Amino acid sequence: MISAAALATAILAITNLYTSAEAFSPSLIPSTKAASCTIHPSMQTKLSATTTPETIVIGGGRIGSLISNDAKLLGRNDPIPTSIDPNGQGPIFIATRNDVLESIVDDCPESRRGDLVFLQNGYLDNFLEQKGLLSNTQVLLYLAVTAKGVEPLDGITSVNPEGLTAATGIHARAFADRLGGLGLKCNVVSAEEYRPAMFEKLIWIATYMLVGTAKDCNSVGQAGSEHTQLVQDIISELVAAVSAKEGIAFSSGTVERLAAYTDVVTNFPCGVKEFEWRNKYFYDLGDDACPIHNGLLRECAEKGKLGFELP
Repeated sequence: MISAAALATAILAITNLYTSAEAFSPSLIPSTKAASCTIHPSMQTKLSATTTPETIVIGGGRIGSLISNDAKLLGRNDPIPTSIDPNGQGPIFIATRNDVLESIVDDCPESRRGDLVFLQNGYLDNFLEQKGLLSNTQVLLYLAVTAKGVEPLDGITSVNPEGLTAATGIHARAFADRLGGLGLKCNVVSAEEYRPAMFEKLIWIATYMLVGTAKDCNSVGQAGSEHTQLVQDIISELVAAVSAKEGIAFSSGTVERLAAYTDVVTNFPCGVKEFEWRNKYFYDLGDDACPIHNGLLRECAEKGKLGFELP
C-alpha cells in the first residue's frame, strides 16, 4: 500500500512534467515543411540562373539555326564572356566551324566549359585534350543541311534505319531530344561506342571529299558511283591504319555503311577542306599506313586542287 508521502511525491512529479511540457515552445522544433522567407532580388536572379537550365546555341549558320528553337542563339557579333552566365547550367551547343573553336572555349566562362557540346566534323581529340575537355559532350552529325532554312537530310540509311547520328556525354540526351523534336534521329551512346563511330565519319569525309576532288566530281554521289573501287580501297586502308594506331575494332560493314550514307546525301559537293581537322590525321600516319590516301593528296596538291599547302 502506497504511503501518503509517496503519493504526494508522485503527484508533484507529474505536475512538474506537465508544466515543463507546456513551457516547451513548438516553434523551437525544426520544421520538416519548407520555410517561408523573403529573398533579395539579386539573390533571386542568381538562384534562378543556377536552378533553371538554359540551352545556348553558338553559331547561327545552317546547323545552329536548325537546332536553336527555344534556345538562346549567339551569333558571331555576340560577346560570349557576357552572354553566358557563369553561374548558369545547361548545354551550350557549338555549331561553328572548327577554326573558331579555340576562341570560343577561351571566351567561355571557365565554370561553364564543362557544358560545351562539340558538333564539329573531324578529329578533335588533340584540341579537346589540350583544353582539358576530352570528356565533354560530343555529337557525330550524320545529317546534311545544304542551305540555311532548308529541310535537313537525316542520316537514316538502308543499312542503318535507326540513323547514324550519335551523341555521348552529359548533354547527349538533351541533344537527342532536341533533334527528336525536329523529327530527326540521334543515338545516345557510351564514349567507347562513340570512338569508332567518330573515326568512321572521319574516314567518310576524308575519303569521299578527296576522291571527288581528285577526280573532278561534282558530288559525293558521283565520286562513289564512278570511282567505287578507289573509294573502297581508301576506306579499307584508313580503317586498317586507325585500327593499328588507336587499337580500335570497327564493326564489319564500314564500306557498306558509308556507301549507304552517301546515297542519302548524294548531291553534297566535294572539296578537301579543314585539312588540319580531317585528312591531316591520316596524312600524319605516314605513307606506309596510308599510301593511297597520301598519294592522292599529293596528286591534288600538284594539280593545284587544294586551297592549302601540304606539310
